[in-house]
Amino acid sequence: MAKLVLSMNGVVQGEYELNQERLTIGRKPDNDIPIDNLAVSGKHALVITILDDSFLEDLGSTNGSYVNGKLVKKHALKDGDVIAIGKHELKYVNEHATADDDDFEKTMIIRPGSASAAVAAAQAAEKAVQSAAPAAAAAAPAAAGGGMPLARLTVLNGPIAGKELELTKALITLGKPGTQVAVISRRPQGYFLTHIESDGDGKRYPVVNGEAIGAKAYQLKDSDLIELAGIKMEFSAT
Repeated sequence: MAKLVLSMNGVVQGEYELNQERLTIGRKPDNDIPIDNLAVSGKHALVITILDDSFLEDLGSTNGSYVNGKLVKKHALKDGDVIAIGKHELKYVNEHATADDDDFEKTMIIRPGSASAAVAAAQAAEKAVQSAAPAAAAAAPAAAGGGMPLARLTVLNGPIAGKELELTKALITLGKPGTQVAVISRRPQGYFLTHIESDGDGKRYPVVNGEAIGAKAYQLKDSDLIELAGIKMEFSAT
């Protein structure tokens, strides 16, 4: 099983198995990997694990997250990668890792009432669809082999109503960091929506068909209506 090895100045301080879908790193004691250091933000970074692969996402931290010395916002982790957070290091150990950064879709920022954010979201959606086109032929056989066609999201309200985002990647994050963020992961069993973070107590979960999904991953079904950060979207499985 994949794991993260926490160390500082070469001294190992702990090992953490990646046996859950989401694992938070930060200074606050309620994080899965708490690091009590002022250089570390309260909620600093997130590691999302899908099957054999893990993805690191910085949560808007003050001092940033680094992988192998490079500042990153999102990164598909590879065996031996070293994550630097403040003065601490986390070594990723997983000889079965197969993902690359192309599998980690860019965050689609959606801020209610913000025209500039809406335009940015539209551009991100259009870019994602355009970039997915060359890979469609390769993706289709894989999807057919697994019996699962590619799905898409359609924005239903706001300035970008009608925009579509094809879900061709293994992982795509939706929302606004610090306000409300969720992730849709593509697995052999289907597409799953998982709560990542929200403002306040962190438990303002995404809503599907009028009901909050809670902390566990929710398997999306055709025509499900998703509400996230004030934006309504329809999930289409075909």
